Amino acid sequence: MNMQQASDNSNHDTGFFGHPIGLRTLFLTEMWERMSYYGMRALLVLYMTGSLGGFNPGMGLSAMDANAIYGIYVGMVYFMVVPGGWIADNILGHQRAVLIGAMIIALGHFILAIPVDQTFFLGLIFVVLGTGLLKGNISTIVGNLYGDNDDRRDSGYTIFYMSINIGSTLGFLICSYLGEKIGWHYGFGAAGIGMAFGVYQYIKFRHLLGNAGRSPNAMDDTRRQGLIKWTKLSLVLMVIVIGLGLFGLIAVEPRVFAENFAYFLTIVAGLYFLYLYFLAGLSAKDKKNLLLLFVLFVGAAAFWSGFDQSASSLSIFARDHTDLSVLGFIIPIGWLQFANPIFVVAFAPIFAGLWAQLARLNMDPSLPIKFAIGLIFMAISFIVMVYAVQLAMVTSPVGMQWLVITYLLQTWGELALSPIGLSAFSKYSPKGYMGQMFGLWFLASAIGGVLAGLLGGDATVDGLSSVEPIFTFMIQYYAVIAVILIGMAFVFKAKKTDS
Repeated sequence: MNMQQASDNSNHDTGFFGHPIGLRTLFLTEMWERMSYYGMRALLVLYMTGSLGGFNPGMGLSAMDANAIYGIYVGMVYFMVVPGGWIADNILGHQRAVLIGAMIIALGHFILAIPVDQTFFLGLIFVVLGTGLLKGNISTIVGNLYGDNDDRRDSGYTIFYMSINIGSTLGFLICSYLGEKIGWHYGFGAAGIGMAFGVYQYIKFRHLLGNAGRSPNAMDDTRRQGLIKWTKLSLVLMVIVIGLGLFGLIAVEPRVFAENFAYFLTIVAGLYFLYLYFLAGLSAKDKKNLLLLFVLFVGAAAFWSGFDQSASSLSIFARDHTDLSVLGFIIPIGWLQFANPIFVVAFAPIFAGLWAQLARLNMDPSLPIKFAIGLIFMAISFIVMVYAVQLAMVTSPVGMQWLVITYLLQTWGELALSPIGLSAFSKYSPKGYMGQMFGLWFLASAIGGVLAGLLGGDATVDGLSSVEPIFTFMIQYYAVIAVILIGMAFVFKAKKTDS
């Protein structure tokens, strides 16, 4: 069957809400993976900063170290998507990569469920490695379900994006309650059970994906064997380094490592964009599209550095300075993060309808403008938090409405940026580099995650007195980048007019 026939046939596959039936398999896999990821992440900083005594002892780490480890973890999760995309593109194919990744993630969560501190970092490493294989590649398969001219692609990604919010809601509900009220390791174990459900249904319904993402890129056997050899060597070296770290033979200072990791990720991203632009043999059109994706990459990295404060500085503010009583019941801290997925479900149709209506009126904002809107909402959310911090300095604890309003504004920013970015990287990535380009999209999340840990550590190092200046800096930081994106929108518009 040739590509044109495949595209034509995909247009007639309407088995899942008018979309290809394979989207159901990916939807459920992503839902359970996000349940495990967000459920565990909501506990991470709280567990690490929890006191060593009491009924539910934590690790007793400082807020600075805990936030740095959190940032390293989030950064590593999304950084590993880059080699994960390369392995899928060239060796495994995207379908096999997703399956292997899901199994490794489940194993990682079950290791975290073991109530021994020595296994904590080993469990995190397994989750990192598994997510690297799964996260970018599952998004790539979504795009492969559609033909090149199938106008359902954008709405397909919107439906797929809803799985993230359903999964995160389940994670916050189940893992936060079990972790905070019964025992941290029960919450980690619940995340593993959720991921096991995802593995089961993916195996059972994988056939619905057809040929989408089944095979790696075509190449001669000699070259592929060479790539497999170097991949195996890299895995051996990685295992050696991990082993040295786990046995204490390599000393790691979390804050210093996080700072250097942020520089490393930025350099890697910059070099890879330069490689694609100058050395990958791209056409002039592909190069123009690559420049657009680079601009979106910068905006996304900035956005996630604030959004990921939800499990960092904002969780600590919720624990230490927020009244969590509802009708006499002290809710788990993680339940406040329900606000984001609930708001996404409520407002996603509104945003989708708004963009569609503006498009009909020939007024649809360009991609950089939409990203700037997302950053402006993020800036406003931290204005709200600065006011809440000032109020807490006078009378603590404060009402939880301040955090709810903050999450509402951040959700609006997310809806203006994240689904649009996924669709843009699917649509404008150079052919043959799809998996790696999705890796770059998630590398923006990696940079944002590390920055979130660093900023969260700075914000919480001295209690409330250190929160306000960091949040004020973030407001200024978002405003500046939003202005730059708006300026770039006019540059791209001018180039489009010239061409």
